[in-house]
Amino acid sequence: MKTRFLTTIFACLFIASAFSQTELDNYKYIIVSKKFDFLKSANQYQLNDLSKFLLNKYGFQALIEGDAYPEDLSRNRCLALDADVQKEPGMFKTKLKVELTNCNDKIVYTSKIGESREKEYKKSYTEAIRDAFSSFETLGYKYMPKAGALSASEPNVTVTPATSNEIEKLKEEIKTLKEEKVVEVVETKEVLVETPIAITEQVAITEVSASGVLYAQAIKNGFQLVDSSPKVLYRMYNTQLSDVFLVENKSAIIFKKDNKWFIEHHENGSLKLNLLNIKF
Repeated sequence: MKTRFLTTIFACLFIASAFSQTELDNYKYIIVSKKFDFLKSANQYQLNDLSKFLLNKYGFQALIEGDAYPEDLSRNRCLALDADVQKEPGMFKTKLKVELTNCNDKIVYTSKIGESREKEYKKSYTEAIRDAFSSFETLGYKYMPKAGALSASEPNVTVTPATSNEIEKLKEEIKTLKEEKVVEVVETKEVLVETPIAITEQVAITEVSASGVLYAQAIKNGFQLVDSSPKVLYRMYNTQLSDVFLVENKSAIIFKKDNKWFIEHHENGSLKLNLLNIKF
């Protein structure tokens, strides 16, 4: 009975390990936090650089947060996992563990707890972090992109004559909207500032993509907004106005006000305003 119980435990651990490895193989990069929460300053004791070195040693492509990112990572932030080192409580030992999270803040992998009995901070942290990262040595990581991820994250975006016509049409609509709002200001004696779009109590605001973030990926003359799939939801193009964009194939604009992003469009004769959660 005891033997059967131990066999079941080892089988579960093996399956969990294999699943974690499979998930890790779907990510091309790992971005190491530039400052760990248990430290007072960025890269204190060179622990962040050490983490990057150890990840590269075990076959990953590691970067420090804020570094110049490769082009494909700039287009699709979900190609990378975020690496953070956390300190566990301990009376006579320094205990550290490594957590990898994806672009939706889901924990994909947690290392074993690395330990050290050294009393000097630098030595104890260095020894514990090396011990924690030793978990990565047996993972056998090899990048294998998800089916269809490449085509979704690297679209071939071109501005066609049809697109140009759509942009010109939207510019005219924005001009008309501005003129309508000027008339509205005269009638209601409201003062509009900062942007050409006024957010008043009469406009119902609803949130788009409440379940996750929309990631802005640079394209020619603007950005495209993708979810974590990644699926392209909007393509928006620059205008002469700061933080105001035209939306492709829609009579709509996306703009920023009070550090929040909105998409405004007309539907069934009424103005609709939706809050967007955009991460650049």
